[in-house]
Amino acid sequence: MKKYLLGTLLSLFSCSVFAHSGHGGSGFFTGFSHPFLGMDHVLVMLAIGFWAGKAGGSARWQLPLTFLIVMAVSAVLAISRLPALELALAGSVMAMGLLVALNGLVPRSMQLLITAVVAMLHGWAHGIELPVAAGSQMVVGMLLATALLLGLGALLAARHRYLSQPLQPLFGGVLLLAGSHLLVASL
Repeated sequence: MKKYLLGTLLSLFSCSVFAHSGHGGSGFFTGFSHPFLGMDHVLVMLAIGFWAGKAGGSARWQLPLTFLIVMAVSAVLAISRLPALELALAGSVMAMGLLVALNGLVPRSMQLLITAVVAMLHGWAHGIELPVAAGSQMVVGMLLATALLLGLGALLAARHRYLSQPLQPLFGGVLLLAGSHLLVASL
């Protein structure tokens, strides 16, 4: 099981470094596939879900819902490129890696703030890439895929406690390595 999990996580490095180079097409499928095409998006969304699952209680729905709402709003508001966006995205992956690896026991208000900032950065990146004429189908597809990744992260943390204990430092380490890779690649 560990070999398959590690192989799956390492295969993320074969993806394009960022999902922020723009994509052709529009519609639901283009929006749905978009979050899966960038390592930073996949890792952060899984990490937010995992973090929410580990925090338990109302964090299980508050953190993912905060992420979805803030990401959607910032994607809609993305009119011009945020300076150093790729560096901020790499930093968000690394920050989530630290929080996951160190079992970030953070007050709920800070959890929500961190989630909102990470979601804003990723929503901004999505919004920049969306064609103006993309329509609501593409945004709905993107949000559905994001919810799926957030749920998968939460499921890994909450339902498989025997798996989440050894997975937590490994996943945190993978996030830190991936964030470092993204940071170096964006310089």
